Amino acid sequence: MAMPLENLRLVLADDHAVVRMGFRMLLEGAGATIVAEADSGEAALAACTEHRPDVLVMDVSMPGIGGLGALERLLSRSPEARVLMLSAHDDAQIPSRALRAGATGYLSKRAQPQEFVRAVGLVARGQRYLDPEIAPQLALAQFGGASSPADALTDKEFTIFLELARGHSVAEVASTHKLSPSTVGTHLYHIKQKLNASNAAELALIAVRAGLIDV
Repeated sequence: MAMPLENLRLVLADDHAVVRMGFRMLLEGAGATIVAEADSGEAALAACTEHRPDVLVMDVSMPGIGGLGALERLLSRSPEARVLMLSAHDDAQIPSRALRAGATGYLSKRAQPQEFVRAVGLVARGQRYLDPEIAPQLALAQFGGASSPADALTDKEFTIFLELARGHSVAEVASTHKLSPSTVGTHLYHIKQKLNASNAAELALIAVRAGLIDV
């Protein structure tokens, strides 16, 4: 009997080694081959460039440019790449932005193992996948008005907002994204204006209340 993920070559990207180990065991048990693992957005990009996997399975929240930043760069270089994004957060903002940026699928880390395997298989075949637990919330967010203050941010502003809310400095964000500090400062000004925040602590509070980052 053929296994559901037989002959598929995957790259796993998550900054928690124990999580990667669990994913590896589950996916290899379904017949897939893990050709590389990565613990940051930059490492995920390098692994995909080297191995050209059938699917990149990538967490949204990682060090460096993060999952969303890596997704954007990967698809600018390889538009045909198939990426399943994972997140532990419930807010509709992140799946909405990931799918808009070109992710093939999005799954919550709270999904059942069999649903994870199913999602990887669908994404490998080029089919769009959205976690059924998230789909109603995403639809409400899109058609029922703003669900989060961060709705007002552009995708670039949203990425920078998340990093600043996690405590990274303007200089650190500039270095990570290869931008000038003045450019990041301009983004920060617009972010503060749109979110009605006056400092980094208020940005962090907004992100926590919206379920975008952990406390």
